[in-house]
Amino acid sequence: MRFPLLSARRLGLPRRAVSQILLTQLAIAAGVAVLATGLFLAPLSAQLDDQAMRRALAIAQSAAADPALAAGVLSSGASADSPVQSSAERIRRATGAEYVVVLDLDGIRRSHPSADRIGLPVSTDPSDALAGREVMEIDEGTLGRSARGKVPLLAADGEIVGAVSVGIAYDSVRDRLLGAIPGLLAYAGGALAAGALAAYLLSRRIQRQTRDLAFSDIAGLLAEREAMLHSIREGVIALAPDGRVRLVNDEAARLLGLAPDAADGCAGRPLEDVLGAGRTADVLSGRVTGRDLLTVQGSRVLVANRMPTEDGGAVATLRDRTELEHLGRELDSTRGLIDALRAQDHEHANRLHTLLGLLELGLHEEAVEFVTEVAGVHRTTAEQVTEKVHDPLLAALLVGKATVAAERGVPLRLAGTSLLPDRLVDPGGLVTILGNLVDNALDAAAGSAAPLVEVELRAEGRTAVLRVRDSGPGVPAARREEIFTEGWSTKQPKAHRERGLGLALVRRLAERQGGSARAGEAADGGAEFSVVLPEALR
Repeated sequence: MRFPLLSARRLGLPRRAVSQILLTQLAIAAGVAVLATGLFLAPLSAQLDDQAMRRALAIAQSAAADPALAAGVLSSGASADSPVQSSAERIRRATGAEYVVVLDLDGIRRSHPSADRIGLPVSTDPSDALAGREVMEIDEGTLGRSARGKVPLLAADGEIVGAVSVGIAYDSVRDRLLGAIPGLLAYAGGALAAGALAAYLLSRRIQRQTRDLAFSDIAGLLAEREAMLHSIREGVIALAPDGRVRLVNDEAARLLGLAPDAADGCAGRPLEDVLGAGRTADVLSGRVTGRDLLTVQGSRVLVANRMPTEDGGAVATLRDRTELEHLGRELDSTRGLIDALRAQDHEHANRLHTLLGLLELGLHEEAVEFVTEVAGVHRTTAEQVTEKVHDPLLAALLVGKATVAAERGVPLRLAGTSLLPDRLVDPGGLVTILGNLVDNALDAAAGSAAPLVEVELRAEGRTAVLRVRDSGPGVPAARREEIFTEGWSTKQPKAHRERGLGLALVRRLAERQGGSARAGEAADGGAEFSVVLPEALR
């Protein structure tokens, strides 16, 4: 996938991110190889120096252990054909040392590879060896720089009669060091090649993951993503593979009822900790699958869709459907009223025709009785409702529902124990609850053998109690909690909206006021829905 808009905005030809990463990795690998080689060579040089000095000291110790050498120093003079010179040269040739010098207590050479230097004082201070101490050092002498070992020369009685000084040419030490460098560089080159190959493979992987973008493009994408996510009017929630929240944009925080400053603090927290257990968390986490899933969060009706991502996470989108749902319910109510008015129109026409016939037949008294009876039925229904329900909104709702129920052939009556004063704190909420319950009861009772819907509204102190009973098939005990779940319905959805929200809204409205909503069985069969609202009356 390419990003043509970003490519068009590029200034010049910026280096690709993969190229920068590859060069950086190669530079790091080369730097590490050079550093490792230097760190290895530094102690190697010191180690070779130490080995050369110890070898020189060992040769000097072996030479000084020869009794003939000490005896020759005591018995012969300093000359090129003395036994001391012969023994020292023999040891030098046998060990490969640069020189083996024997000196007396005065520091005069008794042996030397150059015969003309015999009888001359040594060029370096021999005092430590003549004092009985062994010496190892790197020093500069008449034969150049060398690794030296000096030991005292003891006579048979243990008395110091001189010293033995052995030198190993420092060029041989340097040669050993230089000889080790090719092998070391071969290992370093192999490590560098392996690092370069790993860097190349890693850069190819990064190239696929970053879609061959430059760093400036990636930074621009991140900035644009933040601006887009927080400006769109659709809620977006990103989830990690383990179910933790990665991102909540401003609209999602608003729809879910999260505080604006709490949205940033949601990152890294489990989804259930942010939203709590419920259908919304189940839908967003993928435990409930499908498209355009409905859920209720607080007082809002939301439509959720979830799309998995390549890394095992997911991105969920939320749309607010609250107003549309309210409009749909108002449309249902309006259609019901229109149907009722249409039925009343037909009924009114029939009654006018009957009245006209009575008048044409001259049956004036019968006509008066007929008009009185028809007007009394409607007046009685309205008077019965307003006598027991003093709140005008609820009374109007019940009168309207009674008309709709009569059209559907389902009697709607008010229980004799009903009495609700006009002191409701939230009459609109109670209208929504009662309207949903009555609609469901009418649907359930229609078609039953003896259809009936009974409504009970009463006050217990400041608590409002609402019960709606119907003569329908009832609700099985095992499903009396499930029916309050968003999206659950036994009815086919209408064209303009989804089913399965009415009872969920009833419970949410009741719980928001600290009350409860339950389903049970009516005394004569059918279902009974009870809603208790504490502190519902002033």
